[in-house]
Amino acid sequence: MTKKKELKLALYLIGAGMHVAAWKHSSAKVNASIDINALQKVAQIAEKGKFDIAFVADSLAINHESHPHILNRFDPLIQITALAAATTKIGLGATASTTYSEPYVLARQLMSIDHISNGRVGWNLVTTADATGQTALNFSRDRHWEHDHRYERAEEFIDVVQSLWDSWEDDAFVYDRDNNIFYDRNKVHETAFKGKYLSVKGPLNIARSVQGQPVIVQAGASKPGQKLAARTAEVVFVHWDDIEKSKEHYRHLKAQLAPFGRTDEELLVFQGISPIVADTEEEAIRKYNELQALVDPYESLKFVSGYMGNVDFSKYSLDTPAIEVDFPEVNSIQSHFYEHLEIIKKEKLKVGDLYARLFGPAKRDAFVGTATQIADEMERWITEEAADGFMLQFPLLPRDLEDFVNKVVPILQERGIYRKEYTGSTLREHLGLKKPQNRFTKSKVTH
Repeated sequence: MTKKKELKLALYLIGAGMHVAAWKHSSAKVNASIDINALQKVAQIAEKGKFDIAFVADSLAINHESHPHILNRFDPLIQITALAAATTKIGLGATASTTYSEPYVLARQLMSIDHISNGRVGWNLVTTADATGQTALNFSRDRHWEHDHRYERAEEFIDVVQSLWDSWEDDAFVYDRDNNIFYDRNKVHETAFKGKYLSVKGPLNIARSVQGQPVIVQAGASKPGQKLAARTAEVVFVHWDDIEKSKEHYRHLKAQLAPFGRTDEELLVFQGISPIVADTEEEAIRKYNELQALVDPYESLKFVSGYMGNVDFSKYSLDTPAIEVDFPEVNSIQSHFYEHLEIIKKEKLKVGDLYARLFGPAKRDAFVGTATQIADEMERWITEEAADGFMLQFPLLPRDLEDFVNKVVPILQERGIYRKEYTGSTLREHLGLKKPQNRFTKSKVTH
């Protein structure tokens, strides 16, 4: 018999949950985004469920329209360091910007945490979406760089970071007391990079980790984003509106790997979903409606605004056809913007419909239902090659995660499409990714 494909799971870890009104729920911890004990507990629940990775997003500017749990939260790199101390197996992913960071500093920080966690780190490489339109002002710049400009810098940035991570060959540190040899000078290498945007000498002042390098994660679906992903990413997060669009993108993205000498197995695609599970479909819908009842329509529209060109929705009634809204061109997440516009036109949405229709944690879809219904839909996405796994953006934490781990995970395990135990210790081992060979060692072998 052919072995069934095993799906992968990532937890989107954000305060009391991804739903914009989660903090209002009676079971929510209102300050969860800055309560490290609460965040560690959620990561431990995901580890109990044998998740591959707990992922922490980021933004570098806020305004009065920001998601409540974005307004007040930890730096992702510091947070995953604390999560590493409270867990032993689950991978830990953090977002960091190539537009507003320095590669030497970031390479050192990520590799440090990879050592601290014994090889469990993933870096979500972003060029920064700039939902507020004000990010540049926090970094002594007048304006946010244009979309394609940001990706040009990102192409250089990741090359520099990965070269820095390879500064030391795996056996460079000898620690020979008798002969007074701390390291082999022939096994340390300078990056010596000079490009259009970056100039970095190296070497990095920390060795490679047990998994070689942190796993590279990306979410860009634009043409420049897909090109960068096809060349460098090992995990891609996507948020397509339906399975057919996801299947099309899945095929298109995988087809771009071969020119870079890569195989389909070297890039995993995770679809974002927001499960709400209960013993009956009616109960799941009740839990969904309970959250929706907490939504202030115009507060939720402020969140929508950050992804749709910072429109002032207060000028429109909730019954206004959304097609009548003056949406400007965005310099942000372009693929989502154009997909949202397509849905608005096709379905003739009203302004008051936008949050519930366009954003996963507020949608009532096939992932709101019984454990069997949700498991069936997840298996469908995997078997029809719409995704390799899922980014779980639970509307309410820890409630929805606990329900998923207790009810859905056993079904997935029983069907043979999800692990019952971790078989490795590093994030690469969880994901089935090989430890990358040091580029300098490789060049020695080649020549």
